[in-house]
Amino acid sequence: MITVKDLAGLYDYGYWAGKRLTVMAQLTPEEFTRPVAGSFGSIRNTMVHVVSAEAGWLERCGGPKRGPRLNPDDFPTVETVRHAAGRVEDHVRAFLANQQDEDLTRHAEYVNDRGEKRSMPVGELMHHAANHGVHHRGQVALLLRMLGHAPGDFDALFYHAERRGVLAW
Repeated sequence: MITVKDLAGLYDYGYWAGKRLTVMAQLTPEEFTRPVAGSFGSIRNTMVHVVSAEAGWLERCGGPKRGPRLNPDDFPTVETVRHAAGRVEDHVRAFLANQQDEDLTRHAEYVNDRGEKRSMPVGELMHHAANHGVHHRGQVALLLRMLGHAPGDFDALFYHAERRGVLAW
């Protein structure tokens, strides 16, 4: 069974890792929005997708309303995406702080992109959203490398070592 503590740790790692991508601040606006590769084309589009999806899954689970999907064109800079990501992080942390383990077994109903009604436990949906961010953060790291930037280390190994105050290697 997924617990609130498990989810809080997974999201904490994800937020930590996202903040470790400090090299993004060095990107020019052109690099940030340049179509490179991947599912969403650019670093900006991929990051906006992550923020939008996380907010959307949170809404489906009973969190604050996201509204329509976020439009990448509304995020011209790294800082605008980070600001939006910070708001979503605050919402996720507040949502999880108000949950009990048994709340995560409640089924959330939603409609998928094909218009089909679905229902899954809140814990599983929140777990999916956290892992979704991990997946796309890896894509962003590759896109950064394709643009000649080193993304740095953000593996969970480093997260856990830092939390314990020890060296990972």
